[in-house]
Amino acid sequence: MATQETTWRRDRTGLGVWPHQGKVAITGWGHSPVDRRWDGVTMDTILGAYAILAVRRALDDAGVKPEEVDGLLCCPDNMAGFNVAGPAGQWGPFRPYFPPPYDSEDGISIVTNKWLLSQMPELSNVTYTADDVPAIGEGMGYAAQACAEGKYQVGVYVYTANNLEGRYRRGGDNAEDHARGARQWSTPWGAAGGQDALPLQGYCHKYGVEWDDMMAPVIINEHRNGLMKQESDLEGWSFYYQNGASGLTVEDYINSRPTFWPIKIWDCDRPINAVGAFVFTTAERARDMKQKPIYVMNHNQGNTARTRSSQITCDEQEVANAMAAQMAYEGSGWTPRDVDIFNPYDGYSWFLPFFLEAFGWHGVGYGEARDFFNGDISVEGPHPFCSGGGNLGNGRTRTSMYIDSIQQLRGTAGSRQVNVKAETAICAFAPFTSSAYLCLSNVPS
Repeated sequence: MATQETTWRRDRTGLGVWPHQGKVAITGWGHSPVDRRWDGVTMDTILGAYAILAVRRALDDAGVKPEEVDGLLCCPDNMAGFNVAGPAGQWGPFRPYFPPPYDSEDGISIVTNKWLLSQMPELSNVTYTADDVPAIGEGMGYAAQACAEGKYQVGVYVYTANNLEGRYRRGGDNAEDHARGARQWSTPWGAAGGQDALPLQGYCHKYGVEWDDMMAPVIINEHRNGLMKQESDLEGWSFYYQNGASGLTVEDYINSRPTFWPIKIWDCDRPINAVGAFVFTTAERARDMKQKPIYVMNHNQGNTARTRSSQITCDEQEVANAMAAQMAYEGSGWTPRDVDIFNPYDGYSWFLPFFLEAFGWHGVGYGEARDFFNGDISVEGPHPFCSGGGNLGNGRTRTSMYIDSIQQLRGTAGSRQVNVKAETAICAFAPFTSSAYLCLSNVPS
């Protein structure tokens, strides 16, 4: 059993091109159904059951037999787990949530390597696991780095998204009765309160834009993309596809319930209950597998924030995101013109103008997001932004950005398949000032 170290992280500028570029490939993905939340009763919809299903679907997608797998990387940290790594998992009070005969939440509200191996005896040749696998943004890079370093030949990365009633984000500092220190200025107003909205307010003031005018088109487009699934995706990765379309219109968005000006409820992704899995292999092994390999060209981690106070400003947000973009481009050897598919993180919609402008995708400069979003950003058009629908169009799976990028580069995105060139992609679970970006290509160099 290995323990996670931090030396693998590419968390600063100046590291140059990733030395393992093109030596690792993603060859399969699988996903469970997406529920609003677990009902607390049905055992075939617990996270463990969903994880088994996602892993089997990923292996089937890759054409890999379970006994070929020698690496398993389950992320135990999710949005509402019990006493596991990271603040998201430490919900409190520190006791098992379920009454006897359950003596553990492993497999119910969290999923660990130990539990999954105990329930999937077909994974009989796994020799590499890790105790503290990061959440999907950093975790995908962690999986790629471990494969590149020879720790496994065929591995599966597993990420769970948990939504239990009354427990969502109730861990760590959020379980305390008081907001202490710098948290007193943001926490009482909620996650989409001062911490999130102030850079956005500064952006609108700095560039003279109206929020509704800028963001309504991109949010409507993400919901549209989230509903455009292949037949093979019917049981995968979109809450709205499986549970009924939102029917969101521009008027609905503009008139929807505000959370913290100018953010509205539709600017926030919907918490869900689901599991995704991804198969990583060496490039050599990938050549003999079922699907077209999607090669990892770079991965980054860390936080680029440099703030003067407890509250980040618009200008500081722009600087931080520009540094994240620099790290992604430096590590991949790409420029903005080399990126075909761009699937940034969109847990809150206000991330999108900052990320778009920082990466300069399709030549968009600072203050130009409004005009870009009001142009043709559909998958049929010249600027297919967030072609998978992201978290806003699918639910808070945190997997959709990666799955769509893989499908676009394979040419298997069905009705979502873009009409522009699709050979490279940048995708991420990288909120706020995180630099956890993954660069992918359908050619190894």
